[in-house]
Amino acid sequence: MPIADVPPDVRLAYDTFGDPGDPPVLLVMGFGAQLLAWEEGFCQALADRGRYVIRYDNRDCGLSTRFDDRPVDLLRFVAAVSSGDVDRALAMVPYSLADMAEDGMGLLTALGIERAHVVGASMGGMIAQLMAIAHPERVLTLTSMMSSTGEQEYGQATREAQAVLFRGRPADREGHVAAAERDLVWASRRYGDAAVLRDLAGRSYDRAYYPAGIGRQLGAMVLAGSRADALRKLTVPTLVIHGLDDTLIAPSGGERTAELVPGAKLLLVPDMGHDRPRELWPVLVEALAAHTA
Repeated sequence: MPIADVPPDVRLAYDTFGDPGDPPVLLVMGFGAQLLAWEEGFCQALADRGRYVIRYDNRDCGLSTRFDDRPVDLLRFVAAVSSGDVDRALAMVPYSLADMAEDGMGLLTALGIERAHVVGASMGGMIAQLMAIAHPERVLTLTSMMSSTGEQEYGQATREAQAVLFRGRPADREGHVAAAERDLVWASRRYGDAAVLRDLAGRSYDRAYYPAGIGRQLGAMVLAGSRADALRKLTVPTLVIHGLDDTLIAPSGGERTAELVPGAKLLLVPDMGHDRPRELWPVLVEALAAHTA
């Protein structure tokens, strides 16, 4: 798999689908998930619509740069955040979501791409928003999928979904794969499939099992703050996609995003949770193809 050097000190693993001469679409994945979570079939379907699709591992995930020299003690971090000691919490986290957004821009630069359509899911949607905010001249369109604005009043997870998110998986492969079924709590109620979740967990484990990066990504996400004021001024054409079954980031997160961004389009998808079930790929690919036309 190709690796791109992104200044100042990050290397990002990525792969591509389609013709490099077609309009580029950068796919940004969410919290703790490798590029594999953008399924090959989904990427190929978008490439078949005349797009040059790029997916990549965020820092501290998959085969990209790992910040092993800056471990984050999650219990201490959560205690600092809960007590309102933001300075202490910030000191524990080696990078921000803004840094992760610069990674994505740096990858485009390394690939010789000046401007691209940017699509982000979950935490990746937050990163994609920051790309558009910081570099509107380089973002042709923004798609924020199953994400939120950083405002605490919107997009809150249910207690059940939050419990699963913060509950670690076993370190052994068999236990890790079996525990993936817990993610059904935020999946599509109609199309959620434990076998699909186990398959992705197994492939991800075999490719690059690395739970240590989760704490640092979580810290960056928790401390990102609100993007509301910046989103109100955003001029990049924006599509917001959110599943009505989402219990990890409630649909209000997407609705609020679309409310803030001038001229944004909102697509609320029935039978979609915090996932992209194969049965809904035609809906999602059609929406992305139309938005990036």
